[in-house]
Amino acid sequence: MIDHSPPSSSLSLPRIRLLRPLLILAGVVLIGYLIHRIGPAEILSAFRSLSWRLVLVLVFPTCLVAITDTVAWRFTFLQPPRSFARLFGVRLAGEAVNMATPTASVGGDLVKAYLLRPGVPLREGLASVIADKTASVVAQVLGLLGGLIVTVLLLPESSALLFAAGGALVLEIVCVAGFVVAQVRGVIGGGGRLMAKLSLPPGPDRQAMLDGMDHALQTLYFERGRSLAVSVLWHALGLVLGTIEIYLVVRLLGLPISPLAAFAIGALGTAVKFFSFMVPASLGALEGGNVAIFAAFGLGGAVGLTYSLVRRLREIVWIAAGFLASHLVSSPPGSPADRR
Repeated sequence: MIDHSPPSSSLSLPRIRLLRPLLILAGVVLIGYLIHRIGPAEILSAFRSLSWRLVLVLVFPTCLVAITDTVAWRFTFLQPPRSFARLFGVRLAGEAVNMATPTASVGGDLVKAYLLRPGVPLREGLASVIADKTASVVAQVLGLLGGLIVTVLLLPESSALLFAAGGALVLEIVCVAGFVVAQVRGVIGGGGRLMAKLSLPPGPDRQAMLDGMDHALQTLYFERGRSLAVSVLWHALGLVLGTIEIYLVVRLLGLPISPLAAFAIGALGTAVKFFSFMVPASLGALEGGNVAIFAAFGLGGAVGLTYSLVRRLREIVWIAAGFLASHLVSSPPGSPADRR
C-alpha cells in the first residue's frame, strides 16, 4: 500500500509559507483603502496638529507599560533573574522580534528564553515565557470585561459594538481556559511523546527538556498560583497605562475624551489584536478595528486611523530599541545552562 502523506505534507508547507505574505499584502491594501476613504489630507492635517508632541507619544506611556510588563514577567519564574535591567532588555528584544517578523508572536518568545541564558536554564525560560503569555492574556480578558462594562455605561445604545465585544469576551475566556488546561495536563511533554509514536522522536535530551517545561509550569500553577495572580495584576496595570496613549493622541488633536472612554477604546482594541494574532503585527485588522471603535465613540474614523498610524510609528521606534537591547544583552552560546 502506497503512503501519500509525505507529498501532501510537502505541498502544505509552501501553502503555509505563502499565507503570511498574502496576509501582509491584504493588511497593506486595507490600510491603503482606509486612507483613501477617509482622505489623506485629513490624516496629514491631524499629524500636523500633533507636531513635535508626537515625539512624546512615541515614548510615553509605552516606557511605563514595558516596565510593568517586565515586572509581571518576573513573577513567572521559579527563580527570578537577579538583574531587572537585563530582564527588561530581553523583553524589549523579544517583543521587537514579535512585532517585526511574521512569527505569530512565537519567534520573539523563543528569543526571550534564548537570551535569558546562561542565568536561566532554557526549559525554565521557556516555561516562564508561556506562563507570562498566559498571565498577559488573562489580563486582557479582564481588561475587555472592564471595557465592556464601561462601554455599556457610556454607549448603552451601541448594540452592534456591545454584541461584538461580548462575543469576543466569551471566545477569549474559552481560549484561555483551554490554554491553561493544556498546560497543567502536560501537553508539551505529551506532544513530544506523540511525535515519537509517529516515528518523529524529539530525542532523549529534547524530550527531557519538554518534560522539564511541563514540570516547571505545573509547579507555577499548583505551588506559585499567588505569584501568577500578581503577574496578571501587573499586566492589567500595563493595559490601563497603555490606554493613556489613546487619551493623549485624542486630546492633542483638540478633541474631548474622558479617561474612561480611552480605557474602553483600548480594551476593546485588545480583542481585535487577540483574534488577528496570525496576521503579522495585526496589519490592517488593527487599523480597521480602531476606525470602527473610534467611530462608535463619536470620535470619527479619521481619528481612529490617525491613532493607528501613530501606534505604528511608535512600534517602529520600540522595534529599534528592542534590537539595540538584543545586541546589549546577548550572551555567548554554549554555556552549561544551555544544555539543561
